[in-house]
Amino acid sequence: MKLKLLVFLALLNFVANPALAEEGNEEISFYTGTFDVIDKEGDDQTSLFGIEHKNPNLFRDTFLGKFSPVSGGFMTGDSSVYLYTGVEGQYGIGRLKILPSFTPGFYEKGNGKDLGSALEFKSEIKLGLDIFENSKIGYSYSHISNNDWGETNPGTDNQQITFSKNF
Repeated sequence: MKLKLLVFLALLNFVANPALAEEGNEEISFYTGTFDVIDKEGDDQTSLFGIEHKNPNLFRDTFLGKFSPVSGGFMTGDSSVYLYTGVEGQYGIGRLKILPSFTPGFYEKGNGKDLGSALEFKSEIKLGLDIFENSKIGYSYSHISNNDWGETNPGTDNQQITFSKNF
């Protein structure tokens, strides 16, 4: 438990440390929500809190849209930890942003749900709304599973409310 908390705090310090970022070039998102929102028995459902980092300087326009690397992590109320890095797309309709992402990562169950493997994959769709010049609020829904690479593959569905700020 202490090791997981230290890893999570180290990640938080890395992405939130203003000395590591040039002014206006980093996007930090904080999110909270429900882990295992569709749990039929209700025994694995818990809260989650996370942080995510994007560098808009690394956005790339492709024929499929605008993409950027994304990294982050979350911790659940049952001391589960998920640390991830991957790619996020960005599509806009005025102030509304549609942000699909795919992020492989490391999962440690703590006292929470056993997802069957340390390597897990998160697929997410996020809807964000620009509320101020450098800020947005959003809702996201994600699914985490191990693609049947683990002993079991129960997966989990999660939903979050996100606040993002460019620094």
